[in-house]
Amino acid sequence: MKSSAFSGGVHPQDFKQFTASLAVESCPLPEELVLPLVMHIGAPATPCVEVGSRVKKGQLIAAPKGFVSAGVHASTSGEIRAIEPRMHVNGSRMQAMVLVPDGEDAWADGLEGAGPNELTGDDIRDRIRAAGIVGLGGAAFPTAVKLSPPEAKRINTLIINGVECEPFLTADHRLMLEEGERVLDGIEILRCLLGVDRAILGIEDNKPDAIAHMDKLCRKSVVEVKALPVRYPQGAEKQLIFAACGRTVPSGGLPMDVGVVVQNVGTAAAVSDAIRKGRPLVERICTVSGPGLVRPANLRIPIGAPLSHLVKVCGGLRGRTTKILAGGPMMGMAQAGLEASATKGTSGLLIFDETAAQLRPEGPCIRCGRCVSACPMRISPTTIAAYSRLDMIDAAEQNNAMDCIECGCCSYICPAGLPLVQSLRYARGAIAARRRRV
Repeated sequence: MKSSAFSGGVHPQDFKQFTASLAVESCPLPEELVLPLVMHIGAPATPCVEVGSRVKKGQLIAAPKGFVSAGVHASTSGEIRAIEPRMHVNGSRMQAMVLVPDGEDAWADGLEGAGPNELTGDDIRDRIRAAGIVGLGGAAFPTAVKLSPPEAKRINTLIINGVECEPFLTADHRLMLEEGERVLDGIEILRCLLGVDRAILGIEDNKPDAIAHMDKLCRKSVVEVKALPVRYPQGAEKQLIFAACGRTVPSGGLPMDVGVVVQNVGTAAAVSDAIRKGRPLVERICTVSGPGLVRPANLRIPIGAPLSHLVKVCGGLRGRTTKILAGGPMMGMAQAGLEASATKGTSGLLIFDETAAQLRPEGPCIRCGRCVSACPMRISPTTIAAYSRLDMIDAAEQNNAMDCIECGCCSYICPAGLPLVQSLRYARGAIAARRRRV
């Protein structure tokens, strides 16, 4: 099946050579783990243990609040020392549970797995929900919600995102190479749960080893491995759907509107663990890289590990640090320091020194239209950004600001160095806030 080229996009240098060949290492436990009550889209989790409680690895310590929410589980055994505001990777201080490890790393009792064939569809969804699984590609949307489409939305295709189009990041790449069987098992569980016969695993063709490995594993299944041309943001849901099966999600619509559910390879692996082993999401693979780091690595980290601990495990900082990003360089969140901790959605930590991260002077818009050509959502970033700067939120909304996926293509390509993404993000936030008040 030939891939369809989505409109727009850019081709940044991928910088994956620093970690693409490095096997995943287990990250040692830090002195404390800081587990924010918000590590997902939706309502914050509610603590269900008190300060001073002794907990085991995998134990639920904060319950989901409402349908669109996700629980928080202890990443290791130890003591809950505090429930207090701590720095979050989103740049604000938010309520978090501080867990001091006891060094035993002992799993909680009663975490029992089952064969998928022994469970009903509702049982599988309940186990995924109970495991606190969210999208591990970065969006962190509660997985059980995605797997519960309305009856009117008939799903016929499952697409698995193995694209990992962000520069520097290689966590998904290494997961497919080292634990491809686990990924495939999760895909099959998701496929059977949704009742679909068609599953496509999309991987960008700058990962030929992962494509070959997963293709070999999938030959006895109905899962089709599809090599996609390198083009950012190939891994964005709507662009991946178009590239993989030629369907266009309408403006304001969702993948389910065209009969598709999209999940990340890391999410699929977590689903396998939740069903087969009864284990909740307490760890993930994270790429720690960048020219400002002594030793880049792919680390299997406990959720809640401080960013400072990840840097320490990788040998510390090199040179004068000028930028720190949680995530990739296109969509990652800039950090004021290393005080925050890794969440379920932290796919990478990037450290840049003064030679690699230099601020471009901001100039006037020259009306070149490059941001419009690069926009994969076919909107006009410069127009919406102008309205945003003038606080003309109605006009920004009328120009489809909510279709923006904040991929960063416009800012990347802009010769004037305009902070277009920040302006669009402001407009989107204002629109969303207004809609909540209505």
